[in-house]
Amino acid sequence: MLDSLSTRLQSIFDRLGGRGRLSEDNIQEALREIRVALLEADVNFKVVRGFVDRVREKAVGQDVLKSLTPAQQVVKVVHDELVELLGGSGHRLAMASHPPTVIMLMGLQGSGKTTTAAKLARMYGKQGQHPILAAADIYRPAAQEQLRTLGAQLSYPVVGEAGQTPLQICRAARDEAAARGLTPLILDTAGRLHIDETMLDELKAIKRDVAPHHVLLVVDAMTGQDAVTVADKFNQAVGIDAVILTKMDGDSRGGAALSVRHVTGRPIAFVGMGEKTDALEPFHPDRLASRILGMGDVLSLVEKAQQVVDQEQAQEMVRKLREDTFTLDDFRQQLQQLKQMGPLDQVLGMLPFGKMLKGAPAELQSEQADFARFDAIITSMTPGERHNPEVINGSRRQRIARGSGTSVQDVNRLLKQYAQLRKMMRQFKGMEGKLGKLKNLPGFPTLRG
Repeated sequence: MLDSLSTRLQSIFDRLGGRGRLSEDNIQEALREIRVALLEADVNFKVVRGFVDRVREKAVGQDVLKSLTPAQQVVKVVHDELVELLGGSGHRLAMASHPPTVIMLMGLQGSGKTTTAAKLARMYGKQGQHPILAAADIYRPAAQEQLRTLGAQLSYPVVGEAGQTPLQICRAARDEAAARGLTPLILDTAGRLHIDETMLDELKAIKRDVAPHHVLLVVDAMTGQDAVTVADKFNQAVGIDAVILTKMDGDSRGGAALSVRHVTGRPIAFVGMGEKTDALEPFHPDRLASRILGMGDVLSLVEKAQQVVDQEQAQEMVRKLREDTFTLDDFRQQLQQLKQMGPLDQVLGMLPFGKMLKGAPAELQSEQADFARFDAIITSMTPGERHNPEVINGSRRQRIARGSGTSVQDVNRLLKQYAQLRKMMRQFKGMEGKLGKLKNLPGFPTLRG
């Protein structure tokens, strides 16, 4: 997501930072490069022009040029303008005072509406709500069946039968939601390959009759400026409250994310980061701006970790590390939790300057594949071997490699990484003991800040 733009901007700021004092000429040169980088990222040219003009006005001010760290001041100006361009603050959907809260999804065919409907349901279900889905797409083959399958996987009811009109389905879903006290009601409406009057009339009728609390447009970020054009047309014809950008984990250049708010005047509410039903994230303009500029996104990383790490398990793991009883079973559990946080490139991208750690895509794919290999290797060990790896000799390594479908070299690499982790934990334990002694010394609290 926005990797090429992020790389270009960081390169520009690295060069600025190496020049010491800045002049207006330095900044103008950097702004020209920023303009090209944004256009190459498929950002709307009018948006680029306004963005660069606002940055220029602030960046050539005397407060910036005469500051001790002018390059950092320019980065701050760009960051603040990016946040403003992306919407300023995140857009959250308020729940209605009387259920059900009705959320209407619309968009072109292939944008990911049906999958997004299931993702929204899962997200609200995790928050303690009781969602219900309306399969109102009667035109795309198997669309209703797809939503019923997703609903069954998540254990959420789906309303909609063959022979009913989209409006009848939405009405029936609203009545059932009200009768059963279910909320939110998520309407998966029909799309087309392109915008036409028939589709727009149908959407207008549903919106007028069902009166949804939130009308969300689902657009494919991979389509670049086409996504912004589609959003603008839907907004003018039907009216939308916010946008959901799907496929933001793909190789999209990012122009849609940076343009849609400015062009439509409507905020981005969520972004889809994968095909699975848990791959939907609330959109945070400040966090995305920080990621683009290589500052990381530690808050999102912490939130991801909280979703996959059980608090009691974490405390138990800390105890095992302190007591040096950390086994290969525990190591495997940690690898599984890391895998659940998502692809390594996304996780590293959330760390400050994490792109410096990411390496080549092929290397990251190899690291990701190691998770599966290591899991298979540990599974192929006996309980005694997992608890006490020191007993694993040459013949045992060969047996484990055969049983896991890997090589002896893979087994050796796993055992080496495990041993390195144990060694590092022992070092931390020793440091913890020294710090414990320091706490009793006068002035130690002030040293900690």
